[in-house]
Amino acid sequence: MALYSIVVPVYNSEKSLPILYERVSKEFDEVIKEPFELILVDDCSSDSSYRVISELVERDPRVKGVQLAVNHGQQKAVMCGFSYVTGDYAITMDDDLQHPPEEIPKLIEAMNSSEDVDVVIGAYETKKHGPIKKFGSKLMDWTSDMIYGKPHDLKLTSFRLIKRYVIDNMNQISISKPTIGPLLLQTTKRIVNVTVKHDKREFGKSGYSFLKLVRAFFDNMITNSDMPLKFIGRIGLICFIFSIIMIIKFILDYFIRGTSLQGWTSTIVLILFFGGILMFAIGILGRYLTSIMLETKKYPKYLVRREDIKEDKK
Repeated sequence: MALYSIVVPVYNSEKSLPILYERVSKEFDEVIKEPFELILVDDCSSDSSYRVISELVERDPRVKGVQLAVNHGQQKAVMCGFSYVTGDYAITMDDDLQHPPEEIPKLIEAMNSSEDVDVVIGAYETKKHGPIKKFGSKLMDWTSDMIYGKPHDLKLTSFRLIKRYVIDNMNQISISKPTIGPLLLQTTKRIVNVTVKHDKREFGKSGYSFLKLVRAFFDNMITNSDMPLKFIGRIGLICFIFSIIMIIKFILDYFIRGTSLQGWTSTIVLILFFGGILMFAIGILGRYLTSIMLETKKYPKYLVRREDIKEDKK
């Protein structure tokens, strides 16, 4: 029998956690009939989420509770959960009940269908996310296509079934701002999709804002790719060629036609244009330098404040 480790990042989900536990337990005890452990990583929630987690740990030793000292974000919370995995497989899912536990058998069936599959990712029939999160997902898909050569038809979501060896390899990767999707693509190419349901969020609202998604997009680009540097390099080359053409034009106008540059509008426009490009380039370089600084300082990926784990897993 295989042991399944279910990793759930938790943030302000005191209402949904008991329901999630009941549905996961019922699915594994009555349908899948395989042992499991539920790893709940509280990402410094402001509500009573960790109190609920502690109660679940007392109720069922198959539940592990971990509380982070500060809010690290979903990606680091999942990476923290990976360090507590003891199963043959790991399942990642959200805490808001949008990933139905009843869909887990579809992931397992797809994994067991071939020995050449390392990761199964749930592709939603219909996304029930808000417009901001949908936009963020498209941005992440685009960067994954460009940077990692992800097949266009492969969908990356946070509902996944992953073999243990992939988890172990991901835990060995030291990076200050990990993103699970790109890490999976760097670790294995044996990834398949299976169609699953995606339910509406029953409690609260998503913690993703537009600014957070944009920041995550740039962090992903800069941490895992030199594409922005290549982009500003090409823009710089184009601007250099353009400036040479304009210089030659002005010189020819002066000597052949006897005319000089009239007014100051075009001059101001050019100054603002090239100045904007320079400031943009400096900003990109600054983000790279910040990323390098964080990596060299070797900060821990996450800070654990508390653990609630029972020794007896029977």
